[in-house]
Amino acid sequence: MTATTLAPATVHRPQHSSMYWAIADTKTIAWRNLVTLRRLPQLLVFATVQPVIFVLMFRYVFGGAIHVNGSLPYVDYLMPGVFAQTVAFGAIQTGIGLADDLNKGLIERFRSLPMARSAVLSGRTLADLTRNVFVMCLMIFIGYLVGFRVQTGIIGLLAGMAVMLLFGFSLTWIFAIIGLSVTNAETAQAASFPILAPLVFASSAFVVVGTMPGWLQGFAKYQPVSVAIDATRSLMLGGIYSSPGKVVASLAYSVGIVAVFAPLAVRRYRRAA
Repeated sequence: MTATTLAPATVHRPQHSSMYWAIADTKTIAWRNLVTLRRLPQLLVFATVQPVIFVLMFRYVFGGAIHVNGSLPYVDYLMPGVFAQTVAFGAIQTGIGLADDLNKGLIERFRSLPMARSAVLSGRTLADLTRNVFVMCLMIFIGYLVGFRVQTGIIGLLAGMAVMLLFGFSLTWIFAIIGLSVTNAETAQAASFPILAPLVFASSAFVVVGTMPGWLQGFAKYQPVSVAIDATRSLMLGGIYSSPGKVVASLAYSVGIVAVFAPLAVRRYRRAA
């Protein structure tokens, strides 16, 4: 009954442009999701535990057996890959959160309100981007503790972070579609992992692509996760890893993914509930 009384026709908002309300509604939904993280800090804690474990495991368990090109320490090669793994698996949380909202009926309530249709999705992805900023800063701190050093100064560090965060933001739109297409959060997680795992692990994240079987190298070198990692290495490490073309390619990948999947996610949202 509550949803009926909140029909858009009976609720009036001050006269502003649709763009104004789209931005305002996005900020409101983003804040709602960030407040959830504040009230349930274990969600953020668990999001950081896995990448920390990977850093420690690859740095001290596998690092001595893995060699990379040149005299670069393996930890410097490793950390951009961990950044990619962190934002990529963090993107799954977008789909899980949307599936949970859909299962609880919150999406139906949002649809009954006089708000921008895109705000629920853009607010969720904006909140997840904010979470990724925090997690990446934490991972850089952990990386420095275990020996990671940026070779290109603060500008290279910030530029590398920006490229990786944009890539993570683009992935959230893909998993938003998955979250809106399944029945619950558990199914969203189960459906997302088989898609993302090959992209993360069959990439340049942890080993040099040239050490892989020949039939796998073409895919591993040019798929979007590898390109984003190589772009981040180019910006943070420079030297033999400097590749402006990879930076441009990563930006193109990110913009292209958003351009294709954001409208599809909004369309799927309109059909949800």
